[in-house]
Amino acid sequence: MDFFQQLEDRTLVHQTTRPGMGEWLAEKPRTVYAGFDPTADSLHVGHMMGLVMLRRFQLAGHRPIAVVGGATGMIGDPSGRSDERNLLSKEQLEKNVESIGAQMRRFIDFDASALLLNNLDWTGGWSYLEFLRDIGKNFPVNVMLSKDSVKSRLGRGSDDAEAAGMSYTEFSYMLLQAYDFVHLFREHACELQAGGSDQWGNITAGIDLGRRMLGAELCGMTWPLLTKSDGTKMGKSVSGAVWLDPERTSPYEFYQYWINVDDADVGGVLRMLSGVELEEIESLDQARQENASARDSQRRLAEDLTELVHGSEGLATAQRATEIFFGAEVEGLDEKTLSQIFADVPAGEMPQEALTGEGLPIVDALVASGLAKSKGDARRTVEQGGAYINNRRVEGLERALTPADLASQTTVVLRSGRKRYALLRFAR
Repeated sequence: MDFFQQLEDRTLVHQTTRPGMGEWLAEKPRTVYAGFDPTADSLHVGHMMGLVMLRRFQLAGHRPIAVVGGATGMIGDPSGRSDERNLLSKEQLEKNVESIGAQMRRFIDFDASALLLNNLDWTGGWSYLEFLRDIGKNFPVNVMLSKDSVKSRLGRGSDDAEAAGMSYTEFSYMLLQAYDFVHLFREHACELQAGGSDQWGNITAGIDLGRRMLGAELCGMTWPLLTKSDGTKMGKSVSGAVWLDPERTSPYEFYQYWINVDDADVGGVLRMLSGVELEEIESLDQARQENASARDSQRRLAEDLTELVHGSEGLATAQRATEIFFGAEVEGLDEKTLSQIFADVPAGEMPQEALTGEGLPIVDALVASGLAKSKGDARRTVEQGGAYINNRRVEGLERALTPADLASQTTVVLRSGRKRYALLRFAR
């Protein structure tokens, strides 16, 4: 199938600057770039659209360039912002650039034709006068003022006159990003810039600069922003942004985020972000209409994206953690994962010495964890077969907890009945 048609079928094309973009892409392999500002030391779900798009271009035989904004990141893109970003130090930016570059390798094969570049490499040596003389003179201010990203900020009032509008620093962002396109065309024959729909003004500024400076015919396209059916941005959880760094958002949390995507949103996200074939997605759509409670679409989405971001090992960990919550035996987990799985269950605490010698009687453990109101209540639970240690049934009242029962470094998972869980932590 025609590559551009596939993008359209996946609702990934919002705007293009060139009529017949599909035919143009089909003529020969093209070089395309997308930019990523290193505002943190990890990318998050909001960046996945750009990464997945570059991945799709590469798999279709085109050459992607991922540009990490070591220079533009020092300023901050005003697009879609109601206030100015906090400026980061050069040291923090360097750390962020290194970190997110490693994450991009999950999506794009930089050992093949793809390039990973930092725009500080070609802008860091400029003097202010050189920038004004060689770049700034090519930007009509009236054109810059007409961009939505600028108009929306300039039109926002404030009681504090100094806080209203936007700073000259932010205003200059468009010039720097536009020059990236010129540089990439000149040095790497890059003819296409792609970005989210909020980047349209920056993309067209680069196209205009390429025409003015080099007489080049450059192209741009945007994809829709990743939003929920209610119009809010996707990628936020109760605890904040959903990061691609497993230290910030564990594979289990990442997997669970997609498992919990609303039925109204999951079909669109499967098309836009996943590598699942359209024919399978359509089958999942039909199955969801017939039995939404099975959540087959969400499970397929979570599997595909978790494996892409965290690899097969991360996916296996996430699936194992999910199974544990629904009754699989608990063992060999780290404290963080265990706490995430059982984040909403009560927890008790006892000294580690309680596990020594003959151990902590199961009756005392159930009371200490809050699963039983009294020892008599605990005994009845055990005798009726309703007590579990790490999801393994307790067979008799003589059972006691020992260090061998620790599911992680310090914690035992207790259960009463089918669904009542509690953690018992043993402080060191």
